[in-house]
Amino acid sequence: MHNKKASGFTLIELVIGIVVLSISFTVLFQMILPTATQGATQIHQIRAAELGQSIMSEIMGKAFDDNSDMMGGMLRCGEDADKDGNVDQTCTVISGDETDSEEGNNRSLFDDVDDYNYYLNNSLIEDSLSSNSDTALADLYKGFTVNINVINDGNYDGVPDSDFSIAKLITITVTTAEGVEITFSSYKANF
Repeated sequence: MHNKKASGFTLIELVIGIVVLSISFTVLFQMILPTATQGATQIHQIRAAELGQSIMSEIMGKAFDDNSDMMGGMLRCGEDADKDGNVDQTCTVISGDETDSEEGNNRSLFDDVDDYNYYLNNSLIEDSLSSNSDTALADLYKGFTVNINVINDGNYDGVPDSDFSIAKLITITVTTAEGVEITFSSYKANF
């Protein structure tokens, strides 16, 4: 009989190779996985910033109050335009835990800053005109929520006060799909 030396790997060499390879992959994935997660977080934060800024721009384009000139012109609420000692149009008091009753929760009917008070959008991100592009926006912002709060803040300290005719603080909180809250604030003055 002729003895040939066997070629190839032994079972022990294969097991050691598999163990070394699995340790190498474990270390490699632990270094790569946080980077991928951070990348997704940054994309969600950018989308939240875009959404918050677009809603803030929409609100800032609206009238200060129901009793103000919608074009921001001659008639302002809370002032005596004809100088007879009486306020011609009083400003609307922001109150309640929902948007103005005349507009409901339909953003296409919102015509002043107060209408956005306590606007909650927990199910579907929609455009301001409630057009057919809602599904495209809902897909882009899947898992995002929007919360809007408007307060009277005549002395600009961030605390609600009883002066309804100077300024309103608008606060928009956008929550990403990962639960990160990003807050946007701006003042709308009565002029």
